Amino acid sequence: MKSPLAPELRAAIWMIGSIVSFSFMAVAGRWLAAEYDTFEIMLYRSLMGVVVVFAFGAAFGTLGQITRATAPVQLVRNLFHFAGQNLWFFAITVIPLAQVFALEFTSPIWVLILSPIFLGERLTRPRVIAAVLGFIGILIVTRPGATPMNIGIVAAALSAICFAATGMLTKRLTRTESLTCILAYLTVTQLVFGIICAGYDGDIALPTAQSAPLLAMVGLAGLIAHLCLTKALSIAPATVVMPIDFTRLPMIAVIGMLVFGEMLDPWVFVGAALIFAGNYYNIWSETRKAQVSG
Repeated sequence: MKSPLAPELRAAIWMIGSIVSFSFMAVAGRWLAAEYDTFEIMLYRSLMGVVVVFAFGAAFGTLGQITRATAPVQLVRNLFHFAGQNLWFFAITVIPLAQVFALEFTSPIWVLILSPIFLGERLTRPRVIAAVLGFIGILIVTRPGATPMNIGIVAAALSAICFAATGMLTKRLTRTESLTCILAYLTVTQLVFGIICAGYDGDIALPTAQSAPLLAMVGLAGLIAHLCLTKALSIAPATVVMPIDFTRLPMIAVIGMLVFGEMLDPWVFVGAALIFAGNYYNIWSETRKAQVSG
């Protein structure tokens, strides 16, 4: 049955789900940091992911799609993702949430820079312009010299690079592998990484009655956020979805102010706007080129 709602409106509804889920994950992660280290948070998030992915795979009969054909690429991808997620969870505990989200938006810029190396794609003029705008935005958000550089900013920036590498390898995998296969490898390998890293000192903090709901929220929110984002992109073009996704920044800034007493920094918004402009210009150029060639 065809939906009576326009594709743009349906995409916007899905994006609201993504934005709310990402925000819940950030707030829950900040609260959990008082009791758990980032490896432990990732361990329980991955455990929740394994349960959900395999339950849905069994329900929809897609577990047979999990193969060993791309296991080495899956492993490398998930190492980057595990590193990026741990760096992200660490960053939200030491710098304002808005600054973390602003630097996270640089991930597509890093894809533009790294894709000629890893995917053999050509570095076009629009991509160069987008990258330059993005880096100017990074300088405004971090303001080296005006504000002290700290480990939280470095962690957030490195997480964006890890997410860029994850995205490029995901693009390779989607050419041959199903969503169930990719998510199964992701959740299982990250659970193993989490157990190893969280248990290296022989001490893994167990869930309590108070923390268990927050740990479950982190696990579910991460899956729901990416599901909603993927669904929105399948309904409407990135030129429609991306501006909606950008509203994550002012939303998390307000949440950070109300829940954690963080100051609203106008320079973060200025820099993030330039990062967004670079990303959007590249998407618009690619879309226009595709329409002309089509």
